[in-house]
Amino acid sequence: MSGLPTPHVYRLAPTMAARLMGPALVLLALLVLGLTALVAAAGLPPDLLVLGIAVGLAAVLTLGWWMRARAWVLRVDEDGYAVRLVRGAGTRAARWTDVSQAATASPNGIPCFVLHLKDGTRTTLPVQALAVDREDFVREMQRRLAAGQKLKPLS
Repeated sequence: MSGLPTPHVYRLAPTMAARLMGPALVLLALLVLGLTALVAAAGLPPDLLVLGIAVGLAAVLTLGWWMRARAWVLRVDEDGYAVRLVRGAGTRAARWTDVSQAATASPNGIPCFVLHLKDGTRTTLPVQALAVDREDFVREMQRRLAAGQKLKPLS
């Protein structure tokens, strides 16, 4: 496939991971608040509060590790692509042969890469969600699309 590594996984951008960690930390704070009220009102042992905080903190740290090391937004190979973790992406997976056009767009001022499919649907990827340079990503996706559709470059 013209020297492109395959399959390739595009990870979640650190800024997006940080944005997703915010609600997890708020949820942890609410858990601590509720658990503190329960321990105080019911006269339960304070060790229960410490245990709850430890479990909640471990869950938040695990979520952070997962988003940094395991979570991916886009997975591409020689056959097609799959998208995760993007609300409103449209079609989540398709073969390269089903793509009719690739374009860039900026809905609401957000730079996106859009794959229009032959069945009239599309996949919209906000490039800011990916841990990759926008221009490099667009060029690589164009090469993958051409290779997936068995197109030969013009000489």
